[in-house]
Order: sequence, then structure tokens, then C-alpha cells
Amino acid sequence: MKISPKIAVIFVVATALFIALLIFGRSLYYPIYLKIIGRKTTEQVYETTGQKIEAKLKPRFEKAGISYPPEQITLIAVKDRLNLEVWATENNKNSLIHTYKFTGFSGTLGPKLKEGDGQIPEGLYKIDYLNPNSRFHLSMKLSYPNEFDKANGKLDGRENLGGDIMIHGSNATIGCIPIGDSNIEELFTLVYKTGIKNVDVIIAPNDLRTEKPNYHNSSFKWLDAKYQRIHKALAQFK
Repeated sequence: MKISPKIAVIFVVATALFIALLIFGRSLYYPIYLKIIGRKTTEQVYETTGQKIEAKLKPRFEKAGISYPPEQITLIAVKDRLNLEVWATENNKNSLIHTYKFTGFSGTLGPKLKEGDGQIPEGLYKIDYLNPNSRFHLSMKLSYPNEFDKANGKLDGRENLGGDIMIHGSNATIGCIPIGDSNIEELFTLVYKTGIKNVDVIIAPNDLRTEKPNYHNSSFKWLDAKYQRIHKALAQFK
């Protein structure tokens, strides 16, 4: 059967709109979806998927000679490389366990300054909580803005620094770090088993272990101190 050009165009447009809704419209339909299926707890996510995922996680730790779950993990995000490294610490030894790739990126290099600027923060952070009901599959909230961010915002006269910065699934982002659904399931499980109080997060514009900062802005007198703090924190992960 021959399809008319008009119908073909309608089909293409409808398909494009449907795909766009799935990717960018999760905030609209996901609350409705949660009401239908019910909200999950972190423990339920672990019981249904986490235990299976550990079959993939444990061999990585065995290869590195690190116990699972580890005493401490550090997540190192290098923005210009779109890398999220997972390091584990045991008996004062740091070992690289795995590297995830960002599946999306927003903003440019340089720190986050205000709400809505689309920037991924740069600095030293903790995990505030795990969200098993994220519209981006699963997520973990970072402690941005931290005290250093707040002090420098006050120094500059910046009041609305933004927040709700996550590491999450999917590939859409505005200032967060997306790593895809299957990868966030792994990382969510690892952070849950390790305990959020035992997780540090370092976000750098580029690899300050081996390079000088590739972002500069003389307007911010505190920027050099921020990058020195990041460099010092990264020095033990080589």
C-alpha cells in the first residue's frame, strides 16, 4: 500500500514529538507514572535490582584487591573528559575501580554561579541522599552549594546559587551529571552499600592531577583557591 507524502510527514512529526516527550518531558508524565505504580524505597530498589547488579560490581573490586562493599569511595568527575571515576579506599590505599562516561553535558567549564546558569558545579561535595523515585530513573543529590560556595557567593553578592544537583540516569541534564540508566543502577547500588557518609565527590573542570586549570576568570578572586582545594584533594588519586 502506498502512503501519501502528507501521512508520511505526519508520522515523522508525531514520532519526533513522542521521542522528545520521552526524553525531555519526564517531569510532566513521571509524577503520574509514580501515582500509578507507587513510590519505591531505596531498600526496595536494592532488593529488586541491586542484588543482581552486585554480580557485576564485585569482580571489579576483586580485581583491584579491595573488599566489597569498600570502606570509602570517591567519585571524581572530570568535566572536559566527560568522565566519572569511581575510586575505592581500603587501608589507606586508593584504587580505581571503574570509569563511567557522562551521557550528557550542559553549560561550559567553570564553576556554577547561580540558579539556571546550566553549569555543573566544581568543588568538593558529599552525597545528601539517594532518590529511588527520580524522574531520571535513579539519582543521588550532591551537597551543592557547600560552605565554600556559599561564602564566595556572599563575597560576590550572589544570593540564588541554585541547587538540586544530581548524579542521575538518562541523558538529559541542566547542571547535573547523567550517566545513563544502567550505569546509575550500578552506582546507586554501590553508594547504598557503602553508605552515603562514606562517599566523597570531587568535580573538576579538567584533570588537575596532571594539568593546570583550563578555565580562568579574573573576576572571581576565590577561583584559584577553589582549584587549589580540588588539586589537593585529587593528589592522592593517581
